[in-house]
Amino acid sequence: MFDSARLPHRLSKTQFGDVAEQLREKLLDAQFELAERRSKAVLLLISGSDGAGKGEVLNRLYDWLDDHYLETLSYGPPTEAERLRPLEWRYWRDMPAKGRIGLVLGSWHHRVLRDRVLGKIGRDGFNTAVAEINRAEEMLYLEGVVVIKVWLHMDEEKAHRRLAKLRQRDGGLRRAAVIEWDEITGAGRRSRLAETALDFVEKTSTGYAPWMVVAAENARYRDAAVAELLLRTLERENAEPPRPPSLQPPRGEAVALPRPSLISALDLSERADPDSYAKELRALQARISELTTGDKFLERGMVLAFEGNDAAGKGGAIRRVRAALDPRRFRVHGVAAPSDEERARPYLWRFWRNIPRLGHVAIFDRSWYGRVLVERVEGLCAQEDWMRAYQEINDFERQLTRARLIVVKFWLAISMDEQLARFQDRELRPTKRYKITPQDWRNREKWPLYEEAANEMIDRTSARRAPWTLVEANDKKFARLKTLRVIAERLEEEL
Repeated sequence: MFDSARLPHRLSKTQFGDVAEQLREKLLDAQFELAERRSKAVLLLISGSDGAGKGEVLNRLYDWLDDHYLETLSYGPPTEAERLRPLEWRYWRDMPAKGRIGLVLGSWHHRVLRDRVLGKIGRDGFNTAVAEINRAEEMLYLEGVVVIKVWLHMDEEKAHRRLAKLRQRDGGLRRAAVIEWDEITGAGRRSRLAETALDFVEKTSTGYAPWMVVAAENARYRDAAVAELLLRTLERENAEPPRPPSLQPPRGEAVALPRPSLISALDLSERADPDSYAKELRALQARISELTTGDKFLERGMVLAFEGNDAAGKGGAIRRVRAALDPRRFRVHGVAAPSDEERARPYLWRFWRNIPRLGHVAIFDRSWYGRVLVERVEGLCAQEDWMRAYQEINDFERQLTRARLIVVKFWLAISMDEQLARFQDRELRPTKRYKITPQDWRNREKWPLYEEAANEMIDRTSARRAPWTLVEANDKKFARLKTLRVIAERLEEEL
């Protein structure tokens, strides 16, 4: 892919002046249209050799664009806050909203390339990382984030000599330059970087996020080529009509095959012993307290996701978990319909931003599974969107567990009769009336659809390191004890 970039690519000063005037005008028009439409966000990833002019390209784009809708996202060695969270967290944290353009230095590609060149990962690890990157970039594209990837190509020895001319004797630079490969020293390693970069670019250049290799020896040509690529992308994306909501089509008269249900198979008659309940509750909470305040847990963390039927007792179970935790080290995140800020980004963004650091616990009252439950059943997203979400969620949870977070997921199940009794009780009691809404009654009418969606969700996302626990919740005390017991046992197993 670098072959044509090795040929001479030049613009004279006069040619550049003519091209620049046209590019600036068209870029501004396209940028303002993107900001007005707010249907897409753009990430321009600027990569390449040190000395190839990554910082100069970024500065040129700031000169030519309106910086009110532009942001620089630059990543070097992880900060303390970043080291205590999954590697992917910092990129999700900074995801620009629709209508904005992010200029990215030191992206997720940089880490994989560096580790491969330095021998920190082998061929298999490299290929696994490439596959994950391709899936992530496909998801971003389908969620309205356009990823433009630029590799500024320059002969490694020329780039090295160019950078060396900028260095002072004390190691400082005569002018600002973006240096990302300072660990890659010596001609052998620089050659290995070039070879690995070629392999990497080939394997991660896809139809939804292709690489553009730009000859960088002539600065004027380099800047114009990147600007033109950005312009063409903006014009193409602006020309596409906004994607209308593709609701799930009405169900036809299908053949009614018997489908065994994991949830229906639960024995909802399970009951806790009322005489020993309080003692057992305190003992389980004490086990969890001891485990989450010990030294070993400082190198781990926990994410708890609670799903289930309306009125199944998620809030009560969460309160019993909270009582076992150090209040300085946990947060409960109640998940409702997404806000305007959240709708402007991929659906996983609002969950990524609340991932805890090591030594802490995040409790989600409803979770990322809303995409394959509520959004599926209520027709709030297209079938192709919730179908792809299973793989996206599995990737998300794999990234959490790889970062030493313990993921525990609960589905609290009750019968329709028990739900009706709890709904009626909530309507009659002033202190619980806020818990019942017309939406709850509407959801009850779709009980079979929600059960079908929940069963498929459990089948497709119950992984070895992040399994589902089904909780018989007709008896609230039994459900609370089972929830606490599972958490304690997972902690003991992991620590």
